[in-house]
Amino acid sequence: MEVVASAPGKVLIAGGYLVLERPNAGLVLSTTARFYAVVRPLRDSLPADSWTWAWTDVKVTSPQLSRVATYKLSLNKTTLQLTSSRESTNPFVEQAIQFSVAAAKATIIDKERKDVVDKLLLQGLNITIIGHNDFYSYRKQIEARGLPLTPEVLLSLPPFSSITFNSEVANGTMTGEKCKPEVAKTGLGSSAAMTTSVVAALLHYLGAVNLSCSGQSSGDNASGRELDLVHAIAQSAHCLAQGKIGSGFDVSAAVYGSQRYVRFSPEILSSAQAIGGTVLPDVVSDVLTQRWDHENKQFSLPPLMTLLLGEPGTGGSSTPSMVGSVKRWLKSDPEKSRDTWSKLAIANSTLENQLRILKGLSENHHEAYESMVRSCSRLTYGKWAEVATNQHQELIIRSLLAARDACLEIRLHMREMGIAAGVPIEPDSQTRLLDATMNMEGVLLAGVPGAGGFDAVFSVVLGDASNAVAHAWSSVGVLPLPVREDCRGVSLEDADPRTREVSAAVWSIQIN
Repeated sequence: MEVVASAPGKVLIAGGYLVLERPNAGLVLSTTARFYAVVRPLRDSLPADSWTWAWTDVKVTSPQLSRVATYKLSLNKTTLQLTSSRESTNPFVEQAIQFSVAAAKATIIDKERKDVVDKLLLQGLNITIIGHNDFYSYRKQIEARGLPLTPEVLLSLPPFSSITFNSEVANGTMTGEKCKPEVAKTGLGSSAAMTTSVVAALLHYLGAVNLSCSGQSSGDNASGRELDLVHAIAQSAHCLAQGKIGSGFDVSAAVYGSQRYVRFSPEILSSAQAIGGTVLPDVVSDVLTQRWDHENKQFSLPPLMTLLLGEPGTGGSSTPSMVGSVKRWLKSDPEKSRDTWSKLAIANSTLENQLRILKGLSENHHEAYESMVRSCSRLTYGKWAEVATNQHQELIIRSLLAARDACLEIRLHMREMGIAAGVPIEPDSQTRLLDATMNMEGVLLAGVPGAGGFDAVFSVVLGDASNAVAHAWSSVGVLPLPVREDCRGVSLEDADPRTREVSAAVWSIQIN
């Protein structure tokens, strides 16, 4: 028996910082970058005395990091213990395993099904975790080899390539502390996608949920209750692993896909955060009985619009540090900060509404919509109004321009917030790049995703304009990533993706 589940990375295109507080919303797009968890039994059969065991074995393999960790799992407390102090740990994976096993035990009541779970656990858990290359930065390797900064070079890398570590050591070295080197990432929410994939795979493997298959979104066939269970357990594990209760939009996108998101009340996870000496199954039971009040309204880009992401390579940004600075500003200048947040909320809502209007126009007036979008993809925004010749076309152009104006309004207030809080939410270098991008033919939106900073930029382009934007980014040292929007959430896959890649390569050789 083998179960493979995947979960997508995310891009928050609107709602940065505001999404930390209810009832503010964020627009988050799930992407083609996915994490995969492969779960299979560690042993083919049960030893004769296995029913007397209080512990079972768990093996976690991360081939891209060349890491293998082995654990003992308590069958009563569902807690993990490393078998060797020399092995590297991953708190996100560990919490995902513990919470998933505890959730399966808490939710499966039928005795026959409980016996199946016990047998599966006694056979041990063999878990393999891999992520798409898009989650990681290969910029330094590309530059070291003298190759161009293009998506084609990234696509030429072997799938699920090995990952190098940042050579720079964190600020702790200045105080003499030993700091664990970090993997260079692209900001797509790798920890949330990884946690969700492990939770989904384990819950399905143990029979606590029944997800869909063939790589389709689980939302197509799985019940809302099952997805909600994956969400609750993934949020709990992720928050405990990172040591704080965040907004959760990254986990929500990994579970449900592209959406308009309003965060859950942090009090829901108070028991998980204060776990202390509490037995984990009791904590999980408490989490599952809470009324989760998050909102995840379906949302995706209208047709003929493409999400682009770029890696500027101008140095990373610490999201927790930036969030902390903004929170301090909110407290120190409540009147000014709330005014800025109010304006941002209005601009975010306007952008969402215009994109929804455009999606409706694409459905009700398909020919006019396609004609206008393709025409605008070859023109700068100042000439878009000139191509409309009837009422329906004028409505489409009006919404395109209104969405663009809302994006500019968002950027303005994000810059103001950054200056007031003393953090580079949209640094000057990014401003110049984004202004130049928005003045190109066929560009609708451009901005810094999430908390902003130097990590990444995004753009939404019309029709076939993506190649020109990617080329322009490459020419100024920005590495365009192959990532695109994929509105699917968590999915049950029909095979290990590495097997599919090998099969595809063999098939290609055979037909050529």
